Amino acid sequence: MNTQAPTHRPNRITRAVALLEYLAPAWFAMVMGWCGLSQAWLRATDVFGDSALALGLVAAIFAQFIFVLLCLACIVRLQAHPNAVAADMRHPVRHAFMATLPISILLLASLGINLFWGTNRTLDTALTFLWCVGSVLEIAATVWVIERWLNNAENGGLQWATFTPVFFIPVVGNVLAPLGGVSIGLETWATAQFGVGMFLWLVLQTLLFVRLAQAGPLPARLAPSWFITLVPPSIGGLSLLQLNAPVAVVWAIWGIGAFILALVLTKIHSVREHAFGMAYWAMSFPSAAFTTFTLRM
Repeated sequence: MNTQAPTHRPNRITRAVALLEYLAPAWFAMVMGWCGLSQAWLRATDVFGDSALALGLVAAIFAQFIFVLLCLACIVRLQAHPNAVAADMRHPVRHAFMATLPISILLLASLGINLFWGTNRTLDTALTFLWCVGSVLEIAATVWVIERWLNNAENGGLQWATFTPVFFIPVVGNVLAPLGGVSIGLETWATAQFGVGMFLWLVLQTLLFVRLAQAGPLPARLAPSWFITLVPPSIGGLSLLQLNAPVAVVWAIWGIGAFILALVLTKIHSVREHAFGMAYWAMSFPSAAFTTFTLRM
């Protein structure tokens, strides 16, 4: 029996490493979804009290656990399947998911700042460092993605057939910046990054409508990605509140978000026609973000 154990264990490990070839960066959408759920429950403490706080903490811990697990898996994947990683970066749609990593870092840092800021100096330093890493990586990801889009079609430039709400993802991280940046004293930088995100949101929202006119509706399997368009007004509104913007302006942003929600709900029948897959995680963070924004208002 002891002589057989070593032969089974390497096979399992080898099989697991082989499966990591298919670990697309879109898996970090799960971290975003759980972070959004945590934020929503934490915002609901005014209504549900300590129960909401406990659920928010559990969701935050689970988000952190998934993030660490995915980071370790991605490190192994990068070493074992570098060609698969390069293929993701070249892919006309999957490349946008590269920004989910820095977005996840920003979300986790913002959660930590909202929960624990000021309790311990060492922890404050760690949270500030984590937020700065996420912020810089998100700016770098945005520049990389936009530079790619400016190329011709053969070199990864924008094509109407592949343009989907997934391309909003690099924008999301930038509008997130004030949620944590203001509390740690980096309001100026966070505001500037927020401005980049809001500018790109308006550009991409316009391009999305043009794409619909030029190339027709999205494929049915991408119907869940419509929910991604909820994120810029939802997170943008929360960030504006953090920046002490006039309440009337924030209500206007909430109205845009409510209108977009009404539009995407008209596609819910298309969503229900397909089996659950990774694309459905695109619904989690946007729904939680708009819920948090509504509770905040």
